[in-house]
Amino acid sequence: MLSGLAPAKINLFLHVGPVADDGYHPLASLVAFADVGDAVTVTRAGALSLAVTGPFGGALAGESDNLILRGLRALGEAAGIGAPPVAVTLDKQLPIAAGLGGGSADAGMAIRLAAQLLDLDLDEAALEAVAGVVGADGPMCLRARPAWATGRGDELRDEPRLPPLHAVLLNPGVASPTGAVYRAYDDAPAGGADCPEAPADWSPAAVIDWLAAQRNDLEAPALRVTPSIAEALTAMRGAPGCRLTRMSGSGATVFGLFDDAASASLAVGSLQRSGWWGRACVLAGAR
Repeated sequence: MLSGLAPAKINLFLHVGPVADDGYHPLASLVAFADVGDAVTVTRAGALSLAVTGPFGGALAGESDNLILRGLRALGEAAGIGAPPVAVTLDKQLPIAAGLGGGSADAGMAIRLAAQLLDLDLDEAALEAVAGVVGADGPMCLRARPAWATGRGDELRDEPRLPPLHAVLLNPGVASPTGAVYRAYDDAPAGGADCPEAPADWSPAAVIDWLAAQRNDLEAPALRVTPSIAEALTAMRGAPGCRLTRMSGSGATVFGLFDDAASASLAVGSLQRSGWWGRACVLAGAR
């Protein structure tokens, strides 16, 4: 039996261009991964199966095409063994449709653990190709380390200079459907997939200042689709010590960056609302 954390993915900025001829939106982003997420456990078994527990597990119960199962079937095909004979348990701690890459991160961790448990002869490039079947963010979530993402989000360049950043994640208890957000963006496209130059100074304070000059181009369309995200943004901006507030991905989770762990922990307590989800965390630097 092997277990691992499928960490929450945070888009520190997300610049999006109009939809291209291939049907995809070009984007540029700097992604980081938190020290909070879902727990994935993989055990040898007679056949492939998935059990889902945890506070947000109910929404995924009984899914026959869960991203974990999709990724593991692709893993078995790549290894030539058919459906991997493993039982997976997902302890779902992250909200669903939250802009945190949860489904892709869960699949990435399950793929990595199953490959290790079954001693499959697949290198990192092969595992990333497998992870790509769950979506454009599959390879980055399999890696789970800071990176610049361009193209569809699948052109990755590691960023080892990113320092640990103290953060609070806040979700207003609503789902933000990615497809609907992109359709709202297409109704009034704004921004562009420009990738800014890296900061000259990688100290935490300087990185936060640099991030303040960037944006999330999906924030405005997400607010049109799910107006209650605005409540979370307003609450985070008013939290004592918050240096920067932004929505992650296509929402509905927003994040705030703080100077230290004490400030983040104090803030998360003040941000609690009925039905909301919040966590203080560290957006880890390179591992």
